[in-house]
Amino acid sequence: MSQQQAETPDIRCLSPEGIAKASESITEHKANKPSFKAFLMAVNAGAFIALAFMFYTTALADGHGKLVGGLCFSLGLMLCVIMGGELFTSTTLTLVARCAKLTTWKQLLKNWTVVYFGNLAGGLAVGLLVLLCRQYDAFGGKWGEIILNTSLHKISHVRPDEPYLRGFLEAMTMGVFCNIMVCAAVWLSFAGKTLTDKMLAMIFPVGMFVASGFEHSIANMFMIPAGIGIENLADDSFWQSIGATSDRYAALTIRNFVVNNLIPVTVGNIIGGGLMIGVYNWYVNLRASQGK
Repeated sequence: MSQQQAETPDIRCLSPEGIAKASESITEHKANKPSFKAFLMAVNAGAFIALAFMFYTTALADGHGKLVGGLCFSLGLMLCVIMGGELFTSTTLTLVARCAKLTTWKQLLKNWTVVYFGNLAGGLAVGLLVLLCRQYDAFGGKWGEIILNTSLHKISHVRPDEPYLRGFLEAMTMGVFCNIMVCAAVWLSFAGKTLTDKMLAMIFPVGMFVASGFEHSIANMFMIPAGIGIENLADDSFWQSIGATSDRYAALTIRNFVVNNLIPVTVGNIIGGGLMIGVYNWYVNLRASQGK
């Protein structure tokens, strides 16, 4: 074997067992990261997801369908993975580190809290910029109308004529489906050895969840507050351009955002990503064969 051959890096993707093994060290590092650093990286991730939702909205406003919009949204997860952002939905995979006894429940929950509120800060910051630059007026107001209609739909899983638990379960299940796909995308990215591998692995799982209308708690931290802001701050010319009034969107309130969407969707995201993708695939590929 020549020296050149010996120095050629192995770029073959990891096996399912290799991914599960890699997930232990990756999630251990994430779970035990210093809180201040994790918070700053989480702000980044919240902003990345918000920017990706802007890309999605622009695609729809320009006449493209949800499938194209969903593929555009995959940019957000790419930025998080490649640039090292701490995104709560993928941070749920740190349940692997807990099951492998590489971190404690206290440290894991502390990390989740720091990342969650860091994501919130990043999403709200981008939402504020959207309001300041009146991006909602783009495409003759179509851009803002999409934000409003999407936000209204997201808080409507809980209906006044049904028990709250029925709507809670609906929103939670949509969150389960979402984070199955998000964490599947991240899990696949663990297998890649090159930038191209990692980026391509994320496109279709993310595109699928967005095109299907599943619920992503962090994306909603941008989308729904932006809708609330537009409903309260947009001037008459905007409402005239879309042929509606703010009364149509009166249900867009902070309470409805938190109670009808954010809480149940967050629970669903934890179940779908942390348990159904992370813990399940880790156990199947590493522990089940050992009879543990």
